[in-house]
Amino acid sequence: MAMASRNASLKTLTLILSRKYTSRTQVISGTSVELPSCHGKSLEQSDYKRWDNGGGMFHNSACIDRTALIENGAIVHSNCAIAKDVQIGSGTVIGSSTSIGESTTIGYNVVLSNCSVGQFCVIHHGVCIGQDGFGFFIDDNGLVVKKPQMLNVRIGDHVEIGANTCIDRGSWRDTVIGHFTKLDNLVQIGHNVQIGKCCIICGQSGIAGSATLGDYVTMGGRVAIKDHVLIASKVRLAANSCVTKNITVAGDYAGFPAMPAEEWRRQTVNMRLYFKKGRSLQ
Repeated sequence: MAMASRNASLKTLTLILSRKYTSRTQVISGTSVELPSCHGKSLEQSDYKRWDNGGGMFHNSACIDRTALIENGAIVHSNCAIAKDVQIGSGTVIGSSTSIGESTTIGYNVVLSNCSVGQFCVIHHGVCIGQDGFGFFIDDNGLVVKKPQMLNVRIGDHVEIGANTCIDRGSWRDTVIGHFTKLDNLVQIGHNVQIGKCCIICGQSGIAGSATLGDYVTMGGRVAIKDHVLIASKVRLAANSCVTKNITVAGDYAGFPAMPAEEWRRQTVNMRLYFKKGRSLQ
């Protein structure tokens, strides 16, 4: 029995050596297992190669500066442009025709597609940029039909995007994030949204499709903005506010629906006094 086991092991080793670098299969404990492939081709036959600085994979057509770091497990697809000193973490996927500016840092398990990213940006783990927006309509047969989402996302310079934030690609205009804007974790940016420079958007906020924000807009946590709304520059929105119509004058706003913060405070105090007085009369 030992002799039979030894012969099987030698046979397996011979099979592995004979197939090295030439086969899409690997033999494990005598079982043939498919290796990862790319578009139906084995790694050796495909147009993808291993990047020396970090061990990630890249397509032959990608233009990558030699100083870029692509960590093992990351992949850069066709026709991408990666500038100098870019760092791409493990598990990240850079989709076709994506460009990334100088000295930008991208964390683990990020997915970038249909987008351009500026210089000196920081994109944290789990971010998704450039996927289809949420656009549907009801056709004549009463069926829910997807609207085409064919445009891109443009990220400015010095932008920071928190973990697990999602930014959808445009349908009738590009989705834009302005220079020096900072997004917290778990922020949702809908398709066609355009955000100005130096904005600060705190966690769990959501901006519905085609909204437009000016420069220096600040949003507290869990702020919601309705679709197609215009918000002027230097507007500050308190946490849990909900913007349902245009805000054309700079200042502080709060509440649902959002109103000038002083008015919201008066309403809140009056409501408390009203209920307090009602309880005292009972």
